[in-house]
Amino acid sequence: MRRCRVALVGAGNVAQRHARVLAGFDDVRIVGVTDVLPAAACKLADAYDAPVFADHTALLAAEPDAVYVCVPPFAHGAVEETLVAAGRPMFVEKPLAADLVTAERIADRVARDGLITAVGHHWRYLEIVTRARELLDGRPVRLVNGAWLDKVPPVAWWVRRDRSGGPVVEQAAHVLDLIRLLAGEVTQVCAIGDGAPPAVEQADIDSATAATLRFASGAVGTLATACVLGWKHRAGLEVYADGLALGIGEDTLLVRDGGRQQAVAADPEAGRVAVDRAFIDAVRGIGADIRAPYAEALRTHRLACAIAASAERGSPIGLPEAPHA
Repeated sequence: MRRCRVALVGAGNVAQRHARVLAGFDDVRIVGVTDVLPAAACKLADAYDAPVFADHTALLAAEPDAVYVCVPPFAHGAVEETLVAAGRPMFVEKPLAADLVTAERIADRVARDGLITAVGHHWRYLEIVTRARELLDGRPVRLVNGAWLDKVPPVAWWVRRDRSGGPVVEQAAHVLDLIRLLAGEVTQVCAIGDGAPPAVEQADIDSATAATLRFASGAVGTLATACVLGWKHRAGLEVYADGLALGIGEDTLLVRDGGRQQAVAADPEAGRVAVDRAFIDAVRGIGADIRAPYAEALRTHRLACAIAASAERGSPIGLPEAPHA
Protein backbone atom coordinates (compact mmCIF):
# COMPACT_ATOMS: atom_id res chain seq x y z
CA MET A 1 0.00 0.00 0.00
CA ARG A 2 1.42 3.35 -1.06
CA ARG A 3 1.48 5.75 1.85
CA CYS A 4 -0.09 9.20 1.58
CA ARG A 5 2.65 11.82 1.44
CA VAL A 6 1.79 14.72 3.77
CA ALA A 7 3.63 18.00 4.28
CA LEU A 8 3.06 20.66 6.94
CA VAL A 9 3.16 24.44 6.68
CA GLY A 10 3.69 25.62 10.24
CA ALA A 11 5.41 23.88 13.13
CA GLY A 12 3.61 25.26 16.17
CA ASN A 13 1.46 23.44 18.71
CA VAL A 14 -1.39 22.68 16.31
CA ALA A 15 0.97 21.37 13.63
CA GLN A 16 2.70 19.22 16.24
CA ARG A 17 -0.66 17.75 17.26
CA HIS A 18 -1.55 16.89 13.67
CA ALA A 19 1.90 15.41 13.10
CA ARG A 20 1.48 13.10 16.11
CA VAL A 21 -1.87 11.89 14.83
CA LEU A 22 -0.70 11.47 11.24
CA ALA A 23 2.42 9.57 12.33
CA GLY A 24 0.10 7.07 13.99
CA PHE A 25 -1.52 6.18 10.66
CA ASP A 26 0.13 3.26 8.83
CA ASP A 27 -0.77 4.78 5.46
CA VAL A 28 0.76 8.25 6.01
CA ARG A 29 4.31 9.53 5.66
CA ILE A 30 5.35 13.06 6.63
CA VAL A 31 7.56 14.28 3.76
CA GLY A 32 8.28 17.90 4.61
CA VAL A 33 7.92 20.78 7.07
CA THR A 34 8.29 24.53 6.72
CA ASP A 35 7.90 27.38 9.21
CA VAL A 36 8.93 31.02 9.38
CA LEU A 37 10.96 29.96 12.43
CA PRO A 38 13.62 27.57 11.06
CA ALA A 39 14.39 26.14 14.50
CA ALA A 40 10.75 25.14 15.00
CA ALA A 41 10.62 23.55 11.55
CA CYS A 42 13.81 21.59 12.22
CA LYS A 43 12.58 20.33 15.57
CA LEU A 44 9.30 19.05 14.14
CA ALA A 45 10.88 17.62 11.01
CA ASP A 46 13.58 15.80 12.97
CA ALA A 47 10.92 14.10 15.11
CA TYR A 48 9.52 12.42 12.00
CA ASP A 49 12.66 12.07 9.89
CA ALA A 50 11.39 14.60 7.35
CA PRO A 51 13.24 17.31 5.42
CA VAL A 52 12.85 21.03 6.09
CA PHE A 53 11.98 23.46 3.31
CA ALA A 54 12.55 27.20 3.14
CA ASP A 55 8.92 28.12 2.48
CA HIS A 56 5.58 26.76 1.27
CA THR A 57 6.57 27.10 -2.39
CA ALA A 58 9.76 25.12 -1.92
CA LEU A 59 7.74 22.54 0.03
CA LEU A 60 6.08 21.41 -3.20
CA ALA A 61 9.39 19.84 -4.19
CA ALA A 62 8.56 17.10 -1.68
CA GLU A 63 5.69 16.11 -4.01
CA PRO A 64 3.11 15.88 -1.21
CA ASP A 65 -0.26 14.29 -1.85
CA ALA A 66 -1.74 16.70 0.70
CA VAL A 67 -0.64 19.66 2.80
CA TYR A 68 -1.66 20.77 6.28
CA VAL A 69 -1.82 24.55 6.69
CA CYS A 70 -1.26 25.30 10.39
CA VAL A 71 -0.41 28.98 10.45
CA PRO A 72 -1.66 31.96 12.51
CA PRO A 73 -4.78 33.73 11.20
CA PHE A 74 -2.86 36.62 9.63
CA ALA A 75 -0.60 34.24 7.67
CA HIS A 76 -3.39 32.65 5.63
CA GLY A 77 -3.74 33.58 1.99
CA ALA A 78 -0.59 33.10 -0.05
CA VAL A 79 -0.07 29.55 1.24
CA GLU A 80 -3.54 28.38 0.22
CA GLU A 81 -3.34 30.15 -3.13
CA THR A 82 -0.09 28.36 -3.93
CA LEU A 83 -1.57 24.99 -2.98
CA VAL A 84 -4.72 25.55 -5.02
CA ALA A 85 -2.65 26.54 -8.05
CA ALA A 86 -0.62 23.36 -7.60
CA GLY A 87 -3.75 21.23 -7.21
CA ARG A 88 -2.77 19.95 -3.77
CA PRO A 89 -5.53 18.88 -1.36
CA MET A 90 -5.23 20.91 1.82
CA PHE A 91 -6.28 20.71 5.44
CA VAL A 92 -6.60 24.23 6.83
CA GLU A 93 -6.65 24.92 10.55
CA LYS A 94 -9.25 27.36 11.85
CA PRO A 95 -9.81 30.22 11.70
CA LEU A 96 -9.59 30.52 7.92
CA ALA A 97 -8.02 33.98 8.19
CA ALA A 98 -7.96 37.07 10.39
CA ASP A 99 -10.40 38.72 7.97
CA LEU A 100 -13.24 37.69 5.68
CA VAL A 101 -11.91 38.97 2.34
CA THR A 102 -8.98 36.54 2.35
CA ALA A 103 -11.17 33.53 3.14
CA GLU A 104 -13.74 34.48 0.48
CA ARG A 105 -10.99 34.77 -2.14
CA ILE A 106 -9.56 31.37 -1.30
CA ALA A 107 -13.02 29.78 -1.23
CA ASP A 108 -13.69 31.03 -4.76
CA ARG A 109 -10.49 29.44 -6.04
CA VAL A 110 -11.14 26.18 -4.20
CA ALA A 111 -14.65 25.97 -5.69
CA ARG A 112 -13.38 26.78 -9.16
CA ASP A 113 -10.78 24.01 -9.08
CA GLY A 114 -12.83 21.43 -7.15
CA LEU A 115 -10.00 20.84 -4.69
CA ILE A 116 -10.33 18.40 -1.78
CA THR A 117 -10.25 20.46 1.42
CA ALA A 118 -10.95 20.06 5.11
CA VAL A 119 -10.92 22.50 8.01
CA GLY A 120 -10.09 21.60 11.61
CA HIS A 121 -13.57 21.74 13.14
CA HIS A 122 -12.98 18.45 14.90
CA TRP A 123 -15.95 18.84 17.29
CA ARG A 124 -18.12 17.67 14.40
CA TYR A 125 -16.57 14.22 14.79
CA LEU A 126 -17.31 13.79 18.50
CA GLU A 127 -19.78 11.01 19.32
CA ILE A 128 -21.57 13.31 21.76
CA VAL A 129 -22.26 15.77 18.94
CA THR A 130 -23.71 12.96 16.83
CA ARG A 131 -25.83 12.00 19.83
CA ALA A 132 -26.99 15.61 20.27
CA ARG A 133 -28.10 15.75 16.64
CA GLU A 134 -30.04 12.53 17.08
CA LEU A 135 -31.80 13.89 20.17
CA LEU A 136 -32.71 17.10 18.34
CA ASP A 137 -34.09 15.29 15.30
CA GLY A 138 -37.72 16.37 14.93
CA ARG A 139 -37.46 18.88 17.77
CA PRO A 140 -37.07 22.51 16.65
CA VAL A 141 -34.33 24.38 18.47
CA ARG A 142 -35.72 27.40 20.34
CA LEU A 143 -32.69 28.83 22.13
CA VAL A 144 -28.90 28.44 21.97
CA ASN A 145 -26.41 29.91 24.45
CA GLY A 146 -22.75 29.61 23.48
CA ALA A 147 -19.66 30.66 25.41
CA TRP A 148 -15.87 30.66 25.19
CA LEU A 149 -14.41 31.95 28.47
CA ASP A 150 -10.67 31.62 28.56
CA LYS A 151 -7.26 33.23 28.99
CA VAL A 152 -5.02 35.13 26.59
CA PRO A 153 -2.85 32.57 24.76
CA PRO A 154 0.93 33.09 25.11
CA VAL A 155 1.59 34.35 21.57
CA ALA A 156 2.14 38.04 20.81
CA TRP A 157 -0.03 38.19 17.69
CA TRP A 158 -3.17 36.98 19.45
CA VAL A 159 -4.00 40.30 21.17
CA ARG A 160 -3.85 42.26 17.90
CA ARG A 161 -7.17 42.48 16.06
CA ASP A 162 -5.52 42.64 12.62
CA ARG A 163 -3.41 39.57 13.40
CA SER A 164 -5.88 37.20 15.08
CA GLY A 165 -9.30 38.61 14.24
CA GLY A 166 -10.03 38.78 17.97
CA PRO A 167 -11.39 36.17 20.40
CA VAL A 168 -14.68 35.67 18.56
CA VAL A 169 -12.88 34.77 15.33
CA GLU A 170 -9.87 32.94 16.77
CA GLN A 171 -11.22 31.22 19.88
CA ALA A 172 -15.01 30.91 19.53
CA ALA A 173 -14.98 29.46 16.01
CA HIS A 174 -15.51 25.92 17.35
CA VAL A 175 -18.59 26.99 19.33
CA LEU A 176 -20.05 28.96 16.41
CA ASP A 177 -19.51 26.00 14.09
CA LEU A 178 -21.38 23.74 16.50
CA ILE A 179 -24.16 26.32 16.86
CA ARG A 180 -24.65 26.28 13.09
CA LEU A 181 -24.52 22.50 12.95
CA LEU A 182 -27.22 22.06 15.60
CA ALA A 183 -29.45 25.10 15.11
CA GLY A 184 -28.98 26.07 11.46
CA GLU A 185 -27.97 29.29 9.79
CA VAL A 186 -27.89 32.66 11.54
CA THR A 187 -29.49 35.56 9.66
CA GLN A 188 -28.73 38.47 12.00
CA VAL A 189 -26.28 39.28 14.78
CA CYS A 190 -26.01 42.18 17.20
CA ALA A 191 -22.91 42.38 19.38
CA ILE A 192 -21.15 44.69 21.79
CA GLY A 193 -17.60 44.59 23.10
CA ASP A 194 -16.41 46.02 26.37
CA GLY A 195 -13.89 48.29 24.63
CA ALA A 196 -11.23 47.38 27.18
CA PRO A 197 -8.29 45.31 25.93
CA PRO A 198 -6.65 42.76 28.24
CA ALA A 199 -3.66 43.94 30.25
CA VAL A 200 -1.14 42.79 27.66
CA GLU A 201 1.30 44.97 25.75
CA GLN A 202 -0.05 46.25 22.39
CA ALA A 203 -3.45 44.59 22.91
CA ASP A 204 -6.34 46.19 21.01
CA ILE A 205 -8.98 43.45 21.19
CA ASP A 206 -12.04 43.46 23.44
CA SER A 207 -11.63 41.53 26.68
CA ALA A 208 -15.30 40.53 26.56
CA THR A 209 -17.97 40.36 23.88
CA ALA A 210 -21.69 39.59 24.10
CA ALA A 211 -23.81 38.87 21.03
CA THR A 212 -27.40 37.96 20.21
CA LEU A 213 -28.21 35.73 17.23
CA ARG A 214 -31.35 35.28 15.14
CA PHE A 215 -31.67 32.07 13.15
CA ALA A 216 -33.41 31.38 9.85
CA SER A 217 -35.62 28.91 11.72
CA GLY A 218 -36.87 31.63 14.09
CA ALA A 219 -34.72 30.42 16.98
CA VAL A 220 -32.68 32.92 18.98
CA GLY A 221 -29.34 32.64 20.70
CA THR A 222 -26.41 34.27 22.43
CA LEU A 223 -22.63 34.08 22.39
CA ALA A 224 -20.35 35.29 25.18
CA THR A 225 -16.56 35.46 24.97
CA ALA A 226 -13.95 36.59 27.47
CA CYS A 227 -10.16 36.36 27.68
CA VAL A 228 -9.64 37.74 31.18
CA LEU A 229 -9.03 34.52 33.10
CA GLY A 230 -5.89 32.57 33.86
CA TRP A 231 -7.43 29.29 32.73
CA LYS A 232 -9.86 27.84 30.19
CA HIS A 233 -13.08 28.09 32.16
CA ARG A 234 -15.74 27.06 29.69
CA ALA A 235 -16.09 26.34 25.98
CA GLY A 236 -19.39 24.99 24.77
CA LEU A 237 -23.08 25.66 24.40
CA GLU A 238 -26.53 24.97 25.74
CA VAL A 239 -29.36 24.04 23.39
CA TYR A 240 -33.03 24.16 24.30
CA ALA A 241 -35.81 22.49 22.32
CA ASP A 242 -39.34 21.46 23.27
CA GLY A 243 -38.97 19.29 26.38
CA LEU A 244 -35.21 18.92 25.92
CA ALA A 245 -32.13 20.68 27.33
CA LEU A 246 -28.60 19.86 26.16
CA GLY A 247 -25.26 21.08 27.47
CA ILE A 248 -22.38 20.37 25.10
CA GLY A 249 -18.68 20.77 25.74
CA GLU A 250 -15.65 19.14 24.18
CA ASP A 251 -15.68 16.30 26.68
CA THR A 252 -19.25 16.04 28.01
CA LEU A 253 -22.87 16.00 26.87
CA LEU A 254 -25.49 16.78 29.53
CA VAL A 255 -29.00 15.67 28.60
CA ARG A 256 -32.22 16.52 30.40
CA ASP A 257 -35.34 15.12 28.78
CA GLY A 258 -38.35 15.52 31.02
CA GLY A 259 -37.47 14.23 34.48
CA ARG A 260 -34.44 12.30 33.31
CA GLN A 261 -30.90 13.68 33.42
CA GLN A 262 -27.81 12.03 31.98
CA ALA A 263 -24.15 12.95 31.53
CA VAL A 264 -22.28 11.35 28.63
CA ALA A 265 -18.49 11.59 28.60
CA ALA A 266 -16.42 11.93 25.44
CA ASP A 267 -12.75 11.78 24.53
CA PRO A 268 -11.73 15.03 22.77
CA GLU A 269 -8.75 13.26 21.25
CA ALA A 270 -11.09 10.95 19.34
CA GLY A 271 -12.41 13.93 17.39
CA ARG A 272 -8.90 15.15 16.60
CA VAL A 273 -7.95 11.74 15.25
CA ALA A 274 -11.19 11.31 13.31
CA VAL A 275 -10.93 14.65 11.49
CA ASP A 276 -7.43 13.74 10.24
CA ARG A 277 -8.48 10.20 9.33
CA ALA A 278 -11.41 11.47 7.28
CA PHE A 279 -9.21 13.89 5.33
CA ILE A 280 -6.53 11.29 4.57
CA ASP A 281 -9.18 8.79 3.47
CA ALA A 282 -10.67 11.38 1.12
CA VAL A 283 -7.26 12.18 -0.36
CA ARG A 284 -6.61 8.47 -0.88
CA GLY A 285 -10.03 8.02 -2.48
CA ILE A 286 -11.27 5.50 0.08
CA GLY A 287 -13.62 7.68 2.11
CA ALA A 288 -16.04 10.59 1.94
CA ASP A 289 -16.55 11.84 5.49
CA ILE A 290 -15.13 15.35 5.42
CA ARG A 291 -17.69 17.20 7.53
CA ALA A 292 -16.24 20.71 7.24
CA PRO A 293 -14.78 21.34 3.78
CA TYR A 294 -13.58 24.88 3.10
CA ALA A 295 -16.95 26.10 1.78
CA GLU A 296 -18.77 24.90 4.90
CA ALA A 297 -16.15 26.33 7.25
CA LEU A 298 -16.45 29.64 5.39
CA ARG A 299 -20.06 29.94 6.59
CA THR A 300 -18.85 29.66 10.18
CA HIS A 301 -16.10 32.19 9.47
CA ARG A 302 -18.65 34.61 7.99
CA LEU A 303 -20.69 34.33 11.18
CA ALA A 304 -17.67 34.96 13.40
CA CYS A 305 -16.58 37.94 11.32
CA ALA A 306 -20.12 39.37 11.36
CA ILE A 307 -20.21 39.21 15.17
CA ALA A 308 -16.77 40.86 15.40
CA ALA A 309 -17.83 43.57 12.95
CA SER A 310 -21.10 44.19 14.78
CA ALA A 311 -19.22 44.68 18.06
CA GLU A 312 -16.80 47.08 16.40
CA ARG A 313 -19.52 49.13 14.65
CA GLY A 314 -22.11 48.97 17.39
CA SER A 315 -24.93 47.97 15.04
CA PRO A 316 -26.72 44.79 13.89
CA ILE A 317 -25.43 42.94 10.84
CA GLY A 318 -27.44 40.67 8.58
CA LEU A 319 -26.12 37.51 6.98
CA PRO A 320 -27.48 35.94 3.79
CA GLU A 321 -29.32 32.69 4.32
CA ALA A 322 -27.34 29.72 3.08
CA PRO A 323 -28.35 26.09 2.61
CA HIS A 324 -27.36 24.10 5.68
CA ALA A 325 -24.79 21.44 4.78
